[in-house]
Amino acid sequence: MERKVKYNAEFKLRCVYEVLDNNRSVYSVAKENNFDESNLRKWIVFYQKYGSEGLLPKSNQIYAIDFKQNVLESIEKKSLSLREACIEFNVPSESVIFQWQKKYKARGILGLEDKLKGRLLSMNFKRAKKKSNKPLTREEELLLEIESLRCENALLKKFNALVQAEEARQNKKHKP
Repeated sequence: MERKVKYNAEFKLRCVYEVLDNNRSVYSVAKENNFDESNLRKWIVFYQKYGSEGLLPKSNQIYAIDFKQNVLESIEKKSLSLREACIEFNVPSESVIFQWQKKYKARGILGLEDKLKGRLLSMNFKRAKKKSNKPLTREEELLLEIESLRCENALLKKFNALVQAEEARQNKKHKP
C-alpha cells in the first residue's frame, strides 16, 4: 500500500516552470494553485539541483543507517537547517530527518535502525485443532480436565481479587 501523494510530479513541474520560465512570482503561483509558497520554493530548489527527478515522490524509501548518520553529522558539522539537509541529501521531507534526530538522541545509533513493519509472527493466533473422530485416550482426557480446572481456578482468583478490591474501596468510602 503506497502513501497518498498530495501533489504529483507533473503538477510540481508545471508550477516550477511557471516561476522559472514565465517569470511569475512564487507567491502568485502558490496562491493561484491554493498551496503554501514554501512548498514551491522547496520544489524549485529540488528541481535546480536534481532536475525533474527531484520532484518525483519518494514513497516508503528505506535509508541505510550510514546514510542517516552521515546526514545527522553533516547537520551538526555544517550547521545545516533541516530544509538545507533535505536539499543536499535529496530527502523529501524535513520531518523525516527530524524523526532521525529524535531517535538518535533517545537511543543513539540503534535508534536509526529500521523497524520491521506489520504484524509480528508471534502475534499470529493459533488455530483451534480440528476434532478427530477417534476417542480420546485416558491421558488426553485428564490433560483436558487439568487445563479446564486451571482456567476455572484462574477465573475464580481474578473474580476474588475484584471482589476484595471493591470491598476495600467501599470500606475507604465509609470510614471518616
